[in-house]
Amino acid sequence: MGNAVVLETAYDVEGFQIMAVNIGRTLLPMAGHVRGKRSAVTCHLKCGDACAKGVCNTSSNSYFRDIVDAQISRRSVLGMGLAGAAAIVLGPTLLGGERAHAAGAQLAAVGETGAFGFTPIAPVPHMVDEFTVPEGFDWTPILRWGDPLFADSPAFDLLNQTAEAQARQFGYNVDYTDIIRTSATTAILFVNHEYTNENIMFPAEQLAGDPERVRGVGLKAHGLSVVELTRADETSPWTPIVGAPLNRRFLDDTPYAFTGPAAGSELLRTATSADGLTARGTFGNCAGGTTPWGTILSGEENFNGYFRTPGTSETDLRYGLADEETVRGWEALDPRFDARSTEHANEPNHFGWIVEVDPMDPNSTPRKHTAMGRFKHEGANVILAADGHAVAYMGDDERFDYLYKFVSRDRAIDGDRAHNLTLLENGDLYVAQFSGDSPAAEIDGSGALPADGGFGGTGRWIPLTQNGESVIDGMSTAEVLVYTRLAADRVGATKMDRPEDVEPNPLTGRVYVACTNNTDRGPDGKAPADEVNPRTENRDGHVIEITEDGGSQTATTFTWTLLLVAGDPAQNGTSYFSGFPADQVSPISCPDNLAFDSQGNLWISTDGQPSTIGYNDGLFRVTLDGPERGKVEQFLSVPRDAETCGPVIHDDERHVFVSVQHPGEEGTFEAPNSLFPDAMKPAPLGGGVHAPRPSVIQVFPLAAAEPSPTATPTPTATATPTSSPTMTPSPSATPTATPSATPTPSATPTAGPVPTPTESAPPLEPTGGSVIGSVIAGAGVLAAAGFAALTRRKRDNGVVDDA
Repeated sequence: MGNAVVLETAYDVEGFQIMAVNIGRTLLPMAGHVRGKRSAVTCHLKCGDACAKGVCNTSSNSYFRDIVDAQISRRSVLGMGLAGAAAIVLGPTLLGGERAHAAGAQLAAVGETGAFGFTPIAPVPHMVDEFTVPEGFDWTPILRWGDPLFADSPAFDLLNQTAEAQARQFGYNVDYTDIIRTSATTAILFVNHEYTNENIMFPAEQLAGDPERVRGVGLKAHGLSVVELTRADETSPWTPIVGAPLNRRFLDDTPYAFTGPAAGSELLRTATSADGLTARGTFGNCAGGTTPWGTILSGEENFNGYFRTPGTSETDLRYGLADEETVRGWEALDPRFDARSTEHANEPNHFGWIVEVDPMDPNSTPRKHTAMGRFKHEGANVILAADGHAVAYMGDDERFDYLYKFVSRDRAIDGDRAHNLTLLENGDLYVAQFSGDSPAAEIDGSGALPADGGFGGTGRWIPLTQNGESVIDGMSTAEVLVYTRLAADRVGATKMDRPEDVEPNPLTGRVYVACTNNTDRGPDGKAPADEVNPRTENRDGHVIEITEDGGSQTATTFTWTLLLVAGDPAQNGTSYFSGFPADQVSPISCPDNLAFDSQGNLWISTDGQPSTIGYNDGLFRVTLDGPERGKVEQFLSVPRDAETCGPVIHDDERHVFVSVQHPGEEGTFEAPNSLFPDAMKPAPLGGGVHAPRPSVIQVFPLAAAEPSPTATPTPTATATPTSSPTMTPSPSATPTATPSATPTPSATPTAGPVPTPTESAPPLEPTGGSVIGSVIAGAGVLAAAGFAALTRRKRDNGVVDDA
């Protein structure tokens, strides 16, 4: 039984099964069946054992190989792809100023943009409870679960948690993260709190005997956080400012406004929203993105696990909703989570959207954009097309689900932030259909390369709405947007291996799709391998590179190639790295979140390596162009049982940030598998405990390991700066020499005093280093340094498949 909590027959006074029952090892439906993701605990708590319940997509639309053969060769595809890339607008406008590059603009030469060197670390065995970085770097926590955010926040009390306290503290499992620099010494941190691990948050006694406490704290530990940061100078780590004016928690009772064509429809009307215009709360927030106008997008992913429904309708089944007690039993706290009743029947339809938050306005109402469709959103990332349309790329993170694109109806207006804030409210939604250019016989499910030496082909974006109206026979516009999966089924979209993070490269416009894994492909009569998903029982995942035709993000056709077919070359001879020698890469499995540095390199965070290749998850840099295209280098490794989320790359300062989710998830409160981070490093806000704590981490060069305490931090940013200076790019200093190899324990940063908010704030000053674009009038955020300012977007994890 190991560390199971054996309480099979225990129920609370209201008849609901207590939390401990659902977490006992012998009662985990995925125990012993996990093949391509981290653990049965993740499956249970994050996605409600989705894999144990069968595939949601049982549509009869064709699989990839059945659709159509490509009409052009892969080699000609690559040729036009390079030409098309040269014509693309290379990156979004930061906060709505002038677009970063015009077609044909000259990019800074390699070495002039702030990208830095490092010696890759060796992979870390999955039982090791350490946070590992390259030699020459150190790390420190910025914020941990339970840290105070407001002047009235109570100190974190691990043994006496309450819902009221948690509502005023930093939330639990951290995922999408961004750090928006507002000056050289001030920034704003945004974080998703995707879900909770009650089995390691509470002692067994409380799990069994105090379910109301457990449920209440868990409810308040979900949501979003915005926190102001400060530092002494550009070489120092960031520290949170407790009680700062912009600090905010988004909780289960926070109101969200619906926008777009489905807002106010019958499908969104419930007892909690009679007019269908407002939702309460956001749950299952996984990855996200930062828009060119300075807002944050957050994807509502595994929302189905929070609701009990009749579970018999086509829509319930397609979205994984069922008539069974939920993992956390929130239906005992709030009747809206029991959607079997007529008054709450549409409550699940309030979730599964892209949420937009303005971190610069603490009084703003966050919005859920119905025009972008409803499914298990991993996240959304926006780039401005050459004609000014905002284009968002999105993945539906479930086995055999789809890749989507949204194109705004309106165009961005430089300097008009109020207008740009409305761009995602109206537009057209598309779903991807891929075809390959290799003979079917050469795609045998093994992952072996076809005769032309690579996987590739063409594709098209099939409209689900045009001019804001449904183009799906028999489905109204509201139905297409609320039940997007069903609409996509009808048009023959390509069934994918869990498309998670989808990121446009701000320097080239090419789009990268992380497909984490899908061990259900191939066996037992299920969908066979195809060229864009070339392996049966795909445990390790792959990364797709898409080039929009004509270099236009609004194009409806594209070419594609597989950048990586992931795996450990020592264990899997069919792993592929765009032709780069497999014996010269870091092993990598289960790609999840993506980010870019100022040089255009791709950074990949992983989720699931312990159960696939036996190593802790980590963060990896991948070269995209030139003779080293496909080279994978591991930068860091997270502790035991943890997942790497939300990478942010500020390489102009040689700073990297990640969120560490569910450290020690396989343990229990009494016998923890991890004591990250408190047993490893002091944190700015102090108050260490003997338990794992999901945390946002900063990695920095050792020269910055000893931050200078500042009794009076630099004033924080105001929501409306008095001026909006225009920035022009300037080359960064040449990076220092690559540090030498073997990682060793490094210096421990000294925690400074807890900063407190200032009474007033002067206009924002530009961050050091090169800056792209100009600031929208009235925006509260200035451009950060280098092209990195364009790429500050990140997030993480995947759920569903082999959770």
